[in-house]
Amino acid sequence: MAHFGNFGHPGIGYRCDELIGEIRRILGTDRKWSVALVGVGNLGRALLGYRGFESQGFSLAAAFDSDPAKVGTQVEGIEILPIDQLPQIVADRRIELGLVAVPGPFAQAAADLLVAAGVGGIVNFAPVTLALPEGVSQVGVDLARELEQVAFAVASRLRAELP
Repeated sequence: MAHFGNFGHPGIGYRCDELIGEIRRILGTDRKWSVALVGVGNLGRALLGYRGFESQGFSLAAAFDSDPAKVGTQVEGIEILPIDQLPQIVADRRIELGLVAVPGPFAQAAADLLVAAGVGGIVNFAPVTLALPEGVSQVGVDLARELEQVAFAVASRLRAELP
């Protein structure tokens, strides 16, 4: 006897549109999330230019940098704001998530600012581990580690192909 749990319909199975909607709800991608970017260097600029965020429900609501030469300029249509405005802008725009794309020595301070402003989750691109309070979610993206994993997979495949 098939068991469909909360998502299936006896005698019918799964309705794809309903299943997709329920999965999106569980993942939290059934709504728009406001995101703040801290750090508009090369990586930050690339993140501002990434078009995949909108289609997945993420809206880059603000970008911050401490470099006076960047503040007041626009990147991909988003004005770069001074870092000291972060608390007010996060509150005003109801920003819920943060992207940290600053050099390692500044990542903890950037994360602390986001947390103090009320951001509940951070994606950290800096090559350091952040110390965040309980209740604040974080994901670290280490691009060098990702390349290592791909290199290992390719090297393993090449070793397997050797006679």
